[in-house]
Amino acid sequence: MEDSPVVIGLKWFATGTGIVAALMIAWDHGRRTTGLGFVIFVASSIAWILGAVLAGDGALGTQNAVLLCINVFGVYRYLIRRKDV
Repeated sequence: MEDSPVVIGLKWFATGTGIVAALMIAWDHGRRTTGLGFVIFVASSIAWILGAVLAGDGALGTQNAVLLCINVFGVYRYLIRRKDV
């Protein structure tokens, strides 16, 4: 069964934001940049989850639900929590 245009759009959005987020985190240009990379990863995970639900892909949805939790922790760690001195 072929994906609908909405699912295709969600998957490409998720792919693009995942690539950008990975580059930002790998760049290691400070806590703020890394934290913003995790924010973008959160958006990517949500898009993957929506695409997986609409496409009926349980494995992809489960993987990205776990990654969403990890990415939210990254946002907390780099943008919310005070850095230990």
